[in-house]
Amino acid sequence: MHWFDAHLDLAYLAENGRDMHAELNDCRGRYQPAAVTLPSLRDGHVTACLGTVFTEAIDPVKADSESGAFTYPFGDADAAYRAGMRQLLLYRAWRDAGLIARMPLRGRPTEPSNAPLRLGVLVECADPITSPDDLDQWVDLGVVAIGMAWWHQSRYAGGNGTDHTKPGNGLTKLGRELIKRMDELGVVHDLSHLSQRSVDELFEATDAVVMASHSNCRALMGNPDSQSNQRHQSDETIKEIARRGGVIGLNLLGDFITPNLKKGQRAPIDDCVRHIEHICELTGSTRHIGLGSDMDGGFGADGLPEGINTPSDLTLITDALIAKGWGDDDIANFSHANWERFWRAE
Repeated sequence: MHWFDAHLDLAYLAENGRDMHAELNDCRGRYQPAAVTLPSLRDGHVTACLGTVFTEAIDPVKADSESGAFTYPFGDADAAYRAGMRQLLLYRAWRDAGLIARMPLRGRPTEPSNAPLRLGVLVECADPITSPDDLDQWVDLGVVAIGMAWWHQSRYAGGNGTDHTKPGNGLTKLGRELIKRMDELGVVHDLSHLSQRSVDELFEATDAVVMASHSNCRALMGNPDSQSNQRHQSDETIKEIARRGGVIGLNLLGDFITPNLKKGQRAPIDDCVRHIEHICELTGSTRHIGLGSDMDGGFGADGLPEGINTPSDLTLITDALIAKGWGDDDIANFSHANWERFWRAE
């Protein structure tokens, strides 16, 4: 058993004080108890992943705004560039040190490596990319996928924290230009944080393959029209991702698995299975679901489902799938094979 995890905020965690080279009980930093460091990924047999460049636009006037090297003022493209590039260069440093191997663009040949982890870079909010003409530089440094917005509106698209019913919260002119350049270079579109309007407009703008790196099923999370549930994928979007040959990564934040969790409560593993099987039912196979755990992506291990405290515990999900009658090939599809085929463009 090994894993391909399509969403890990590794550089962001490092920027927030986590020693990514330490064992979990000695890693320090934000979001404790910790689930993810490079040793814990190795111990959990996570052999490939997408590591994010996560940055957040802030309003410096608001007292409760985040602060840190990953933040930048709204609309400040140069500050966003500096925040994102710091994280991208950390991944390059890890590659140079032999800690990770570079995962190439979709459909490109993979170079041999003895590194324990193969990593492609996912830019989670495109604001750090100053303009579409600058995308080549980011690709040269390992970027293979981009989500054009995070929760907020970016210079490129509306995020799923914006009011998707308003016409201005979809793609911007710059976003449409970025779509064209991404398609020319073979960079994959990630839908996980786009507003529904942005998703629909992206589908109209390109026929390219897409993915949702860390998303769950809107239909299982209560009122599908509520603003909070725009974070999850609609049934129609899930089917369109599959039609294009894409994959949806299961997000393991408990609040994204079980609706109306009480404080301190953890999502049941059976609810993870509900999301997995709903996607399989919609798409007609087990070939469009994978893992996009988002472990420690703004929360600690106590925000994960029951019994999952480190990557080594991910087998609780596959055990539950086996109990549901899943065979070896289907289990492999979920744990690693679907994402591996996706990136090989098979």
